[in-house]
Order: sequence, then C-alpha cells, then structure tokens
Amino acid sequence: QVQLVESGGRLVQAGDSLRLSCAASGRTVSMYSMGWFRQAPGMEREFAAAIDRGGASTYYADSVKGRFTISRDNAKNTVYLQMNSLKPEDRAVYYCAARSNLWGSSSAYAYDYWGQGTQVTVSS
Repeated sequence: QVQLVESGGRLVQAGDSLRLSCAASGRTVSMYSMGWFRQAPGMEREFAAAIDRGGASTYYADSVKGRFTISRDNAKNTVYLQMNSLKPEDRAVYYCAARSNLWGSSSAYAYDYWGQGTQVTVSS
C-alpha cells in the first residue's frame, strides 16, 4: 500500500497563493489516480481536485475552478495543489488521497488511501 504525507499548509492572507505537496512512499504514486479534498470546521469533507493516473485529465470543484491547479510529478512521487487567489472560505484541512484506478473521482468513497492532512488558514 501507499503512504501519503501532505505539507505546505500555513496561514496566509486573502489573495495569496500557496502550494500544497503530497509525498507518497511505499508504492509509486504513478499506480494511482490522486485527489485533494478539504474539510472545514463543522463541515463535511468535500472534493477539491483530482488527476488521473497519467496526469492528462484533471477535475475540479466549481468552488476552486480557475484558482486551483492539481499536478503530479511521478518521478518525484509527489502530487501538488497550487492554490491562487485564496479566499477566507478556502480555510480547511486539506487531504491528499490515492485511488487504485486509472481515473480520478470527486467522491471521497472512491479513494483507498488518505494522508493526515495539512491546515490552510486564510485571513481576510
């Protein structure tokens, strides 16, 4: 199985940019489609972005489309989430997830492995 560790979360101001990283170990990340989810206090975990195993197709929630970009570097065994024009409502714990399937998914139930999360806080 694969282990996932997120990093890069911190306190930023509205309008700032931030890049999250998800480092995989145990198995090569190229075996998985990958997703980023987020969970705000008192809210359900929600989909943010996903990328297929080859990196050719990406998917985004409407709330982040045009601002966030998911990418992967299989040689570095790492997946990224570039977040631009951050808003206070982007504040959440961000989780990386791996799915044993060619295609990404917006459903959390479709993913097999999860990281511990990294906190992103956006001040207004």
